[in-house]
Amino acid sequence: MLLSLLLSAVITAPLPPDLPFAGKSLALINKADPTPAEQSDFKTTPDYAATISYLKALAADLPTLQLSRFGKTGQGRDMWAVTIGDPANGKPTLLLQAGIHPGEIDGKDAGLMFLRDWVDGQHRGLLSKVNLVFVPVFNADGHERSGPYNRPNQRGPENMGWRTNARNLNLNRDYTKLDTPEMRAMLALINKVSPSLYIDVHVTDGEDWQYDSLVAINTTYSPNITQWLTQYYRPRLYKTLEENGHKPGNFLFLEDGKHPQKGAILWQAEPRYSNGYGPLRGLPTVLVENHSLKNYRRRVLSTYVLIERSLELLADNGAALQQAIVKDNSARPAVVPLAFGRATKPVSTDIPGVAYQHYQSPASGAEEVRWLAKPMTWKQVPIWPMDKPTVTATRPTAYLIPPQWQQVIARLKMQGIKMTRLAKASRVTVRQYHIDQYQFATAPYEGRFRVSTQGHWSQQQLTLPKGTVRISTDQALGNLAMELLEPAAPDSFLQWGFFNSVFSRTEYMEPYVIAPMAEKMLKDPAIKAAFEKALNNPAFAKDANARLRWFYERSPYFDKAYLQYPVLRVQ
Repeated sequence: MLLSLLLSAVITAPLPPDLPFAGKSLALINKADPTPAEQSDFKTTPDYAATISYLKALAADLPTLQLSRFGKTGQGRDMWAVTIGDPANGKPTLLLQAGIHPGEIDGKDAGLMFLRDWVDGQHRGLLSKVNLVFVPVFNADGHERSGPYNRPNQRGPENMGWRTNARNLNLNRDYTKLDTPEMRAMLALINKVSPSLYIDVHVTDGEDWQYDSLVAINTTYSPNITQWLTQYYRPRLYKTLEENGHKPGNFLFLEDGKHPQKGAILWQAEPRYSNGYGPLRGLPTVLVENHSLKNYRRRVLSTYVLIERSLELLADNGAALQQAIVKDNSARPAVVPLAFGRATKPVSTDIPGVAYQHYQSPASGAEEVRWLAKPMTWKQVPIWPMDKPTVTATRPTAYLIPPQWQQVIARLKMQGIKMTRLAKASRVTVRQYHIDQYQFATAPYEGRFRVSTQGHWSQQQLTLPKGTVRISTDQALGNLAMELLEPAAPDSFLQWGFFNSVFSRTEYMEPYVIAPMAEKMLKDPAIKAAFEKALNNPAFAKDANARLRWFYERSPYFDKAYLQYPVLRVQ
């Protein structure tokens, strides 16, 4: 009864008024040969079956458009990729990805329009110089969980997909841990086609401003690729978008969505995200975040312009980008940053925003903001670049992983990281991380209970079994290996919970056994002095169990593998 009353009371979310748009890109709409989105006047987007059916029809008209399966979703749907050209032919390849968040589906419908025009005879000269690999719907299961109430902050289409996959996992948090079949398939595709440029199309929520196309380029890794993207690609892309009536800008997060003047962060993504992962592995990556409050037609047209211009820039200067990729993949920095924070000082700049007013909401009981759909320049807003290294690690020669950690080894292989195995049991000198303190998250994140640790490294001589994996950092994906294996890295397998069994103790000593043993141990002057020092802590001194545990941990009966991180560094 309560549910039916709630459903009957549903009110459509009142979005701020839309900003007018009359750009040249409106001429891209083809009413004579419309795509499904054009046929609906951009009110709706086709479901997955209709999308693939449309692509198959295009392929039937022009067989050089190749449609192939590259994986299966959790619910068993085929994952499809469209290819024009041959990524093995030495020409630059653009990998265009849409629908990692299926409610943000602009890239799919823009891609269908672009392919329709190519089949109709346009772009032929362009696509003779470059290859295109297009994934129209990455998260197909989420795409089919479609409805009008999935994204209340977004203006169209009427039927929006769901953000996560069928297991409620966000694919754009899975680039490092590879928990989903969808992401494993995507990484296999990336390794197969070796793209020159990877574009991931999204739609962003948040405050209103004049931008309709926000672009994020991570500048914290791959300096030569960064130079090509920021100095060659981005200014030319922005110029073309502006010529077509669009408003591009760099992807920012406001510190306070109600008070733009407080400043914004120029976000640098962690490697679990596409635009953090790509630069770490030397893959030029562009995250596109169209603005949710701009209407669907405008967003799709902006994405079409972006696709076409990106292909043109690859055709014109892809050789320079390839040289940048080779340089970055050949670099072996002695110190690798693993996490970043905001810069100490901001850079102030004007932002093309939207006028707003504050009011007291009777619903929230607090001050809220109302956007007024009138252009307004937000003057000298402080912008904090998020490029200050906060966690670093020196580069080891290699890592060693005992063969029992099969899941971790399998994930490293899926990433494309090269490895060898010990042919026989071997005595090695290594550095091992001992966990002194740890804290598990109080709630799951992306299906996992993450763990943070503090500890210390020590040199050890260990005998490792046959089959132990050796991962050299002298390889193109050496930096990625460090991010996955260094315990301090936010995207390490340790912090994602792949090694949680090392936090479990399996053997214990009863008090009636350890107490008399401890009394004998106190006859050792060094043990006695250390114990007396520990007693200076009043809480420890009053805790009988803690006192006995102190002796147990220093006895030969204590589990030497307890709280020892099993991934070893070879200096």
